[in-house]
Formats: sequence, structure tokens, C-alpha cells
Amino acid sequence: MTNSQYDVDFAAWAEAQADALRRRNTNELDWENLAEEIESLSRSDRREIKSRLTRICEHLLKLVYLSDPEPRRVWRLTIIEQRRAIVGLLEESPSLYAYPSTVLAKAYDDAWALVKLMSDDDQDLPEVCPWSVEQLLDFNFWPEPK
Repeated sequence: MTNSQYDVDFAAWAEAQADALRRRNTNELDWENLAEEIESLSRSDRREIKSRLTRICEHLLKLVYLSDPEPRRVWRLTIIEQRRAIVGLLEESPSLYAYPSTVLAKAYDDAWALVKLMSDDDQDLPEVCPWSVEQLLDFNFWPEPK
């Protein structure tokens, strides 16, 4: 298997690599690209956790600080969906359990910037996340509107 096959048809390359692994044929393995792909699996989960944390923070900020009553139900449903997804990722990869805490500040900054664009200029959104990761992932946590 050559790098050109990796670059030209990723799906075919991946299937051939899986087949070679199952047959334990190490001569057919594309070691460098396999290592990169395995590393990317962890990065992908990390990106997904951060993205979903951002969405939770964004919608909690909207619930608390924006007065528009119409999409509130949708915001709550989105928060529940994002919480479930993060919990699922952490159950599948317990080694990532501490990761949400390490990216919370950046996720909140991203959410804050989005909500700030949607809010009134006089709306005073907290610049530092007012919630802990435990609260953000708690299905029973719903802060009161301001």
C-alpha cells in the first residue's frame, strides 16, 4: 500500500489496512499513516467535546441573558443533546474525563463572542464562565434567567 493510495482513495486505503491488520500481515501496513490516523481519533473526540461544550455555554447564556421567549425550548433541547453527547464520549473514553475542564475557558470564550453579537449592546454577559463543568453536564442544572 503506497502513500498515493492513502491520498487518492482514503476509504479503500482504510479497508485494505484493516484487512492487513486482521490478517496480521505487517508487510502491507502503512505504518506512518496508520499512526497519524489513530492519533487523529483522539484529536477528533477532543474537538467534539470542546465544540459541544461551546454549544452548551452558548445556549445557557442565551437562556439566562437573552429575553427572546420563542427559541427557549429549542435552546434547552440543544443543551440536553450536547450534554448527552459529551457524557457518551466520556463513557467511551474515560481517559478524556478531565478534558472538558481544560478547554472550558476557551469554549466559553467562543460561546460568549457568539452571544455577545446577538445581545443588546447594554447586555452585561459575564466574561468568565459562571458555571463549572459539573454544572454544564448536569441534566438537572438550569440557571435562572436574569
